Amino acid sequence: MSLFIGLMSGTSLDGIDAALVDITSEAPPRLLATHGEPIPPQLRDLLWRLCHAERIDFAELARAEADFSRLQARAVEALLEARDIPATEISAIGSHGQTVEHAPAGHDGGPAYTLQLDNPSLLAELTGCCVVADFRRRDLAAGGQAAPLAPAFHQALFRVPDEWRVILNLGGFANLTLLPPETSPHAPLGFDTGPANALLDAWHARHRGGPFDANGAWAASGCVDEALLERFLEEAFFHQPPPRSTGRELFNLDWLEARLSGNERPQDVQATLAELTAISIAMGIEMARERLEAPAVGRLIPCGGGAHNPDLLSRLARRLPDTPLEDSANLGWPADWLEAGAFAWLAWRRLERLPGNLPSVTGAAGPRILGGIYAP
Repeated sequence: MSLFIGLMSGTSLDGIDAALVDITSEAPPRLLATHGEPIPPQLRDLLWRLCHAERIDFAELARAEADFSRLQARAVEALLEARDIPATEISAIGSHGQTVEHAPAGHDGGPAYTLQLDNPSLLAELTGCCVVADFRRRDLAAGGQAAPLAPAFHQALFRVPDEWRVILNLGGFANLTLLPPETSPHAPLGFDTGPANALLDAWHARHRGGPFDANGAWAASGCVDEALLERFLEEAFFHQPPPRSTGRELFNLDWLEARLSGNERPQDVQATLAELTAISIAMGIEMARERLEAPAVGRLIPCGGGAHNPDLLSRLARRLPDTPLEDSANLGWPADWLEAGAFAWLAWRRLERLPGNLPSVTGAAGPRILGGIYAP
């Protein structure tokens, strides 16, 4: 076996996902074990402030980075202890870090940038493992969006000879990968479609408390406000051709509130946000199909936290009546662990000196080897 660990913390800031993966060039990656390490409320609040700060205090940034890296080390240790595996057997840890800001087009004429809070040197010191980190900026340097990076992993796991498939990640933001059949001359296409859980969670927290709308029950209790949905869909991002990526820098509570008339019921806003997620995904799939001249999609494979939201999945099914939804676990990989697995796989690609990006997805000038290596 060749063992790698992938670490991922998304925009929800709820925890660090750690995935132990067996990766070789002879067979598809195999998920062996997982661990979820919750982010303590104090650190979560600090990370939230940093993600929304106009100015950053360097000491506060350093504290957040150190605490986050120590939490990552705890996740690694828990994963290894559960399987009784020594750190010396791990080829590398792939650490995504915590995105603080993502601006692939820059701001006000400034340079493009993407910032992931991480301290791979500290993580290597604490775990005794080789760490691969800073995956995104190499693609950005080559003119790409630096996101999404998971489509290359989706291709390794889910591409088949005779079926068009869409892999849909429903995290804080939604992104899709359209996988052509292996017999097709087309390369995969992937991009962000818009908000998924980020706005739903933020609106729910404001009005009901708690980190998320469990099972989409609150959204299901409301009614879609068609006029509000139209105002949402006027946002230029939804009509922008790929490559494209987005984040909290655009879609946040300020963006939402600017489009409210002020007399909406909160549960109707929640329902409308859920519908926005579904319709923007459907629009994205149609955009991807047109770009690749693809026939009907054989199946849609949801993953990420939103894959457990029955209200959101039912809205998707209504918007995509001819596309069956498939549980990724039926295809060998549980929905919750796809992104962490992707960064284990990207660490393997880095050690093998193989490209980790897909230029057809990010818009980079060509394939690039992603990530820096931090020895133990």
